[in-house]
Amino acid sequence: MMPELGKYAFAVLASYGATLVLLAAVVALSVWQGGRVKRALAEVEARQGKDNG
Repeated sequence: MMPELGKYAFAVLASYGATLVLLAAVVALSVWQGGRVKRALAEVEARQGKDNG
């Protein structure tokens, strides 16, 4: 199933590995930042509700 990469095997597989690690980091960072923004928005909305009520 895996093609013969010859002398480039390490470079190709390392590139795939680095890409997967970077993609996972981008996804994790996005999820983490989304949670922070969601909490900040909820805090602002809670303060808005107290000021208007």
